Amino acid sequence: MRRINLPTWLTLFRVALLPVMVLVFYLPFKGHNLTAAVVFALAGVTDWLDGYLARRLNLTSKFGAFLDPVADKLMVAVTLFMLVADHKGDWSGIVMAITSAVIVGREISISALREWMAEIGMRATVRVAFLGKLKTGMQIFALIVLILQHEKDAEALRLYHIGEGLLVIAGILTIWSGLYYLRAAWPALHGDDPVLTPQQDRNA
Repeated sequence: MRRINLPTWLTLFRVALLPVMVLVFYLPFKGHNLTAAVVFALAGVTDWLDGYLARRLNLTSKFGAFLDPVADKLMVAVTLFMLVADHKGDWSGIVMAITSAVIVGREISISALREWMAEIGMRATVRVAFLGKLKTGMQIFALIVLILQHEKDAEALRLYHIGEGLLVIAGILTIWSGLYYLRAAWPALHGDDPVLTPQQDRNA
């Protein structure tokens, strides 16, 4: 059995940090929001670091390639659900819920698109682009601000609204990058002829 390499261990560590972040977020101690934000930021750092080490040290693996995007999506989705659940039902909460639904919905849709494109041997058509990395970075930054300021007292309210604004920008980037991937895959999706998977093509 092939040993798990360092970048993959970092990805696994990122997944393991998620329940820690959620637990700390809800524990009633002074500074819990700061601690939760630090844990989430640490997870975000490992998101960059595992990819950097995999490229720099040539430590890529199929398991790591599968797990890394899963860990990223879990990190964002779990945090969004946590923040929406903690939010009051005002206009700010509605904007937060809609933006979160857009982000999570896009991630599910593009993951399904990548899986389908892989089945027909065209996965490279929808490989990760710079725009996708930019939206992920914006999501992480916005969520760090929102976790840090989620108590929304008089002093933190302005920064919390800044975090909400950053999340809306992240939502716009999310839609933009989703349309980018959809445009790249459109020739295969729009074709009138039935698309054969590699296995079907060999048996044709």
